[in-house]
Amino acid sequence: MSVKPVIDTDSIFKNALRDGPGPKYMRLAQGIEQAINNGAIGQGLKLPPHRILADKIGVTAGTVSRAYSELERMGLVMARVGDGTFVRACEQERSRDVGFRNFIEAPDECHDMSRNMHIPGMEATLLARTMAQLSGDVERLQELMLYTPDTGIQRHRQAGAQWLAHGNFRSSAEQILCVNGSQHGLLTVLIAMLRAGDTLVTEHLTYPGLISVARFLGIKVLGIEMDEEGLIPASLAEICSINRVSALYCTPTIQNPTTAILSPERRKEIAQICREHNVLIIEDETHGVLMQDRPIPISMYAPERGIIISSLSKGVAAGLRAGYVHVPQALVGRHAAAIRNSCWMASPLPHEIACLWIEDGTARSLLHQQIAEMERRKQAVEKLLQGLTYRTHQYSPHFWIEVPAPWRASEIEHSLRQRNHLISIADAFSIGKGTVPQFVRASVSNASGGDQALHDGFAMLAQVLRHGVNQESPMLL
Repeated sequence: MSVKPVIDTDSIFKNALRDGPGPKYMRLAQGIEQAINNGAIGQGLKLPPHRILADKIGVTAGTVSRAYSELERMGLVMARVGDGTFVRACEQERSRDVGFRNFIEAPDECHDMSRNMHIPGMEATLLARTMAQLSGDVERLQELMLYTPDTGIQRHRQAGAQWLAHGNFRSSAEQILCVNGSQHGLLTVLIAMLRAGDTLVTEHLTYPGLISVARFLGIKVLGIEMDEEGLIPASLAEICSINRVSALYCTPTIQNPTTAILSPERRKEIAQICREHNVLIIEDETHGVLMQDRPIPISMYAPERGIIISSLSKGVAAGLRAGYVHVPQALVGRHAAAIRNSCWMASPLPHEIACLWIEDGTARSLLHQQIAEMERRKQAVEKLLQGLTYRTHQYSPHFWIEVPAPWRASEIEHSLRQRNHLISIADAFSIGKGTVPQFVRASVSNASGGDQALHDGFAMLAQVLRHGVNQESPMLL
């Protein structure tokens, strides 16, 4: 293992502080910036820890911290929790440092197995039909071109309540807020309920979009231990007992990336722990809608603190950007204010389309088509993974595959990328600096080249996992 170099920059930093206008932290940041630009401080090198540098050059640790923050804002350095501050180098960035992206600018010849996406179907044809119907209703179109309530038009909220309903769980339109997709819903929930510096807990492997938005808002995130069923209640209780935790974010159904599903008994236990420690519960049901007979949400066991986020992005159409947030009645005003401050209101036209599709059964029909196509694709490639250790679920669009020793997930990912195949690795989902399991995630969602591309991608993945990254790849038949 290579040792990260620590550079001796005392003279550079001291010279920056001697003369010049402006506060000390800005002079220090400008001195480091100049040294990076002229090559005196090379790419990838580690800057001295805040307190050590402060003692050496005779300033406070806060001055060094503000200088490093300014450099990070400028994109010259990157800070890794528990690891230090490094001069930015593209090849050095880890998946969790790069951040969450919903679209990857990959060459057309790349087969992307890295993302769970909506599989295109009949939605474009159905959209054309719906738009033609709407075009004849000028009064309704006029309504959609105006400002709407922060919470959404009443019929749109009612459609959201209908979309979220399953089993014995029912929401009311008064508890639903319309948002521009699940990611916007997550952002507004965190804006409404948490502040910079607050602590949120989640599974130690979790949705990258949560990591990204929490970092953006300055929210501290701690990881909860997991087993084959999902987050472990005892670990949640322990973290809550030694930290002042404001909220729990989790994916109880088809957990991303492990595909775990929490049992009803564990959901009740989690709800009780959150009640005892006054912790808000935020559930992500975006993938959960793919499971028709899923267990009732944790929020049903603690309705006074339960928030549910869902959308049509995985089951109906990703580009529709119609999402819903279910909140306790007492918190509607706070969430409406968060929507108003983030985008003023959810876009009415996509929500009108979503509303019509939910009401007339089109949304459910497209969801069933999505599930059927996902199952067909999985059945077509699952035999290629024979002999490998992996997890999946009937309604999950991906496989969670263990990397055999001595290989590491990052090596597998790099080897496949060289062969024009993209996958995700556990590091992209990891919270904190603990040990990251050697697993990769491969999705069947994207097959722009048809079934042959899907087959070739999984065949190549299985081959590299079985034989290692240094093996030559024979021609796939």
